[in-house]
Amino acid sequence: MAILDAGKYGFVKLMYYNPKEGFDIVQTFVNSKELFDDLWEEWLSVQNYSLAKGTPMIEMEHEEIFRNLPHVEQERLLNMRHYFEEKAKGRC
Repeated sequence: MAILDAGKYGFVKLMYYNPKEGFDIVQTFVNSKELFDDLWEEWLSVQNYSLAKGTPMIEMEHEEIFRNLPHVEQERLLNMRHYFEEKAKGRC
């Protein structure tokens, strides 16, 4: 995955590079909040699947995995959103 600043056009997210054909997925975001929300969902999904790996939860959808995590783990993950928001604002 690569994120490019496209200047006045916003941001471009490139995913799944193939040397012969380039990137399989190209998304454009016109503001940083939309990009942040998208990246947050990507990050949370990866975390959920990492935690579910090796368990029966791996067969579940992203939201279902999250609901089945212990509350402490859910809170830890959700607190990371605030941490990332502060980092994006340059406050950390």
